[in-house]
Amino acid sequence: MAGINKVILVGNLGKDPEVRTLENGAKVANFTLATSESYKNKEGQRVTQTEWHNIVLWRGLADIAERYLNKGNQVYIEGKIRSRSWDDKDGIKRYTTEILCDNLTMLGGRRDMEESEAAPAADTTPETTARDEKDDLPF
Repeated sequence: MAGINKVILVGNLGKDPEVRTLENGAKVANFTLATSESYKNKEGQRVTQTEWHNIVLWRGLADIAERYLNKGNQVYIEGKIRSRSWDDKDGIKRYTTEILCDNLTMLGGRRDMEESEAAPAADTTPETTARDEKDDLPF
């Protein structure tokens, strides 16, 4: 039986997406996403704990990110967890854990996206899925 690797996150972009085009023409976008939860500690004080997630979007989703997403926007993300490693320029092994996004929905109203130049109206917010695309990622 195969395992399940499924992640659902709702949070806010910690920075504008960084978008680049690879030699093969595929676009990739990266940004951090903050998710927060609040609770009361033993002393009755409200404590907010924020987790930061590294988000990776490919091709059409990278286009959407480049055109419509900005720091602070709230998004719904579906994807899978991927951990990878590489050797940096000094030969030191580095590790990262990322969320490979395959479904993105922009949340919030038009007011939340007014800073985006070409932000769509709230009733035309694109919901985009990469499930139908071939999985020919370059790694």
